[in-house]
Amino acid sequence: MEQQAAVARFRQAAELLEGKWQRGLQRLSEEQMALCEEIRLRAGRRMTVLLPEGEMVPDDAAPTVTHQDLERLCDMLTAYSRYASADAMGRGYLQTKGGFRVGLCGTAVLREGVVANLRDISSASLRIGREIKGVAGPILNELMPDGTLPGTLLLSGPGGGKTTLLRDMIRCLSDGQAGRHPLRVALADERGEIAAMYQGLPQLDVGGHTDVLDGCPKAMAIPMLLRSMNPQVLAVDEITESEDIRAIVSAANCGVTMLATIHAADVTELQRKPLFRRLLQAKVIAKAVVIQRREGQRHYLVEDLA
Repeated sequence: MEQQAAVARFRQAAELLEGKWQRGLQRLSEEQMALCEEIRLRAGRRMTVLLPEGEMVPDDAAPTVTHQDLERLCDMLTAYSRYASADAMGRGYLQTKGGFRVGLCGTAVLREGVVANLRDISSASLRIGREIKGVAGPILNELMPDGTLPGTLLLSGPGGGKTTLLRDMIRCLSDGQAGRHPLRVALADERGEIAAMYQGLPQLDVGGHTDVLDGCPKAMAIPMLLRSMNPQVLAVDEITESEDIRAIVSAANCGVTMLATIHAADVTELQRKPLFRRLLQAKVIAKAVVIQRREGQRHYLVEDLA
């Protein structure tokens, strides 16, 4: 059943593309469809798909991608209203119905030193985000033996499954589980990958008591959510900047529990990061969930940080 759902999600993503690309993608086996992470189109190259072992060309007979193909794709994804989507394109991606994100490259259009749009699109990456419901349940049981969530970081290398785990943890906390009441969760979804908002509605399940601020830098979103939504848990993806740390420490000092992800293969690598040392000194994070991939399966290890 899990593979069937993953294949269905792949086919839903493929439907965003023109028929000539869909036909090429149908040459993949169902196992490959279920594992596919991205569909990439680059001008002057053949379409590729990203699988766990790397990129591959699904159909040698498919035509070479042209600049015009990429321009048509952007027109289709924006419902032929590029102007209305200029802000999103200026951030380098478009969010689509169904919760898919299409990353874009091209020539930046600068206004007062800020990227306001993209033109002459040269490549596109259709990312296939998938929900794995239920993965967070056992982890939350270990993190919350007394029903209280400690400040928690989710760790893995790139593509390790941090966002997928974060999404399901948010859902479980927001909806509640056996013996645990639902919590108010505020989500700062800067890159639109967790809830995948589309016209004000989350395309991926983040629970019934979750409030989402989409597309806003975390350092700005965190105080906004604190003021407007009165959250019990505040969730963010990909801590990368000093400004993020300052906002997180301020929020934690207001009594909000932080749930966040950060790039690190393990706690040893995490401890070498100056950003983490500041979090540890502020005593706002007590636990880490380390995601490791062994023999094609993800394993989750809860470790103390305090």
